Amino acid sequence: MRASGTLDPMILIALGANLPTERHGPPEAGILAALRALPEHGIRPIRRSRLYRTAPVPPSGQPWYVNAVAEVESDLPPQALMAALLSVERAFGRERSVRNAARTLDLDLIDFAGRTGRWSATNDLPDLVLPHPRLAERAFVLIPLAELVPDWRHPATGTPISALIRALPPGQTISALDETAGDP
Repeated sequence: MRASGTLDPMILIALGANLPTERHGPPEAGILAALRALPEHGIRPIRRSRLYRTAPVPPSGQPWYVNAVAEVESDLPPQALMAALLSVERAFGRERSVRNAARTLDLDLIDFAGRTGRWSATNDLPDLVLPHPRLAERAFVLIPLAELVPDWRHPATGTPISALIRALPPGQTISALDETAGDP
């Protein structure tokens, strides 16, 4: 909520990792380093949620994740912003293999100023769907998002985030790490 008392259009990204990076170390450090790297790609972090430790979704034997949500500003249109996020992932050692594989960094575009729609794949990018098509099923997105923007509503359905959280599938373990949100 802004000074006007209304929600201004925001760009929201989800961050996650469950593998260390060679340069930055454990997932927590990698996520914070990724936030610091975003401005080099035309993305300015404004604020972020706390970091959360979360069980893998779907359940698996891989390491637990660290997740957060950040509000960012950018002059990039949605597809170019997604391309920039994927470029940061690659710079942090992300290798895409199978869906839901362990990763050094995952950056998802959750909400781009309330836009809804689908952008077709290009040579460099997969299809882009806004808002993120699985965000309503994931505690690791909704809980940090609710911390950051408690009045957020799903752009396609208008459903308040509190109702989305109540409707989450059972069994998703999430807890805040012992740190406070500060500068992105």
